[in-house]
Amino acid sequence: MAVPRRRELWKKRKVRVRKQLRRTEIPLLTVFRSSKHIYASLTDPLTGKTLTSVSTRSPSIREGLEKTGDKAAAKKVGEAIAAAAIQRKIERVAFNRNGFIYAGRIKALADAAREAGLRL
Repeated sequence: MAVPRRRELWKKRKVRVRKQLRRTEIPLLTVFRSSKHIYASLTDPLTGKTLTSVSTRSPSIREGLEKTGDKAAAKKVGEAIAAAAIQRKIERVAFNRNGFIYAGRIKALADAAREAGLRL
């Protein structure tokens, strides 16, 4: 049973990453990816409320993309979440990769957010 084992490992990584970010007071940039979409949200760690979120399911992000599950889509989401953060006067965030390995689409999103002016 490879699938349940893979999910268990993901959950362990997710808890381990979240434990490191528990004491921060700056907003969290949390990323989630599925096979078809990628989601990014800014969360206030003190209250737990979502400040803003962007995903490839948003019509403004989806237009002009061939696929929603590739690096180009992740870059567009990274640029959009950085713009939304800067609009809310947030320049520095803690990056919560949410248990996903920092490569591929996760890395593309983070790099695009950095290039758009967000400090991770």
